Amino acid sequence: MTGHTRPHILITGAAGALAQQVINRLRDTCDLVAVDFREQVDLGADIPSYRIDFTKRVFEDLFRRYEFDGVIHLGRIMSSQGTRMSRYNANVLGTQKLLDLAHKYGVSRVVVLSTYHVYGAMAYNPALIDEDAPLKGAGLSSDLVDSVELENLATIYLWRYPDLNIAILRPCNIVGPGVRNSISTLLESKRAPVLSGFSPMMQFIHIDDMADALVLAYTNQGHRGIYNVAPADWVAYQHALKLAGCRRLPVPSIPPVLPRTILSLLNLRSFPPYLMDFFKYPVVIDGQAFARDFGFKPRRPLKEIFRYYRESKT
Repeated sequence: MTGHTRPHILITGAAGALAQQVINRLRDTCDLVAVDFREQVDLGADIPSYRIDFTKRVFEDLFRRYEFDGVIHLGRIMSSQGTRMSRYNANVLGTQKLLDLAHKYGVSRVVVLSTYHVYGAMAYNPALIDEDAPLKGAGLSSDLVDSVELENLATIYLWRYPDLNIAILRPCNIVGPGVRNSISTLLESKRAPVLSGFSPMMQFIHIDDMADALVLAYTNQGHRGIYNVAPADWVAYQHALKLAGCRRLPVPSIPPVLPRTILSLLNLRSFPPYLMDFFKYPVVIDGQAFARDFGFKPRRPLKEIFRYYRESKT
């Protein structure tokens, strides 16, 4: 700690719904600074907010000025956003700069949001994937390379600089109000394509529970390392669509067909091709270690998650 009566925390990715949930949970007990390279977000007079490129020199000025005790890094660009090079610059080079500055300025806790997609989806995945499983995502898709590299980078700093006290979280599918990822877009649509003959098991975590998990990871600083974050239940993809009130449209499992069908049905500009395998093969992660070490128990059951999507269509 640097002597503040309240911890000073930098939160990246401030324009996202998840970051704003985390901010709302911490603003009464912490002094927060919010940054995002996409846009400047108005979070009220009590929270300074910046649009900033992590790789630019001005980013270091924030570390000098605010003497951060902690960083919650939620600024990963998803594969549906930007070009591959812009994602790499933001996700990998930006994260490296962030971690270098955190080390240089004595930050004592860093929480990094990753994704379960780094495990990759394939027919031979174990029934329940724990944190020691290899990250096969980059070998399956070039669109996942920057996500895997971001995490590999955070892992290097985790072991090289124990004083940073890094916790890396790999959540399952984050869904709920305000979430704009691919799976949430499918659940909120009235018609959703499914691959003929495939309905893999999937896990879903409500945005409220994921925000709670991130706050727990920051406030409970006695544990560092890599953690899956997922409830202990799962559901078949096609059944999830049914529970969410989506009409299922079977399409052939020929690689070029499904992405085009999804794009035209949902009026999307892009849909990450690597997700096709996640509609074929189950990727069920074991969240027991995080639940045990941080006392985490999701409050929003699957039926409530799907009811939200079902009722949004009426």
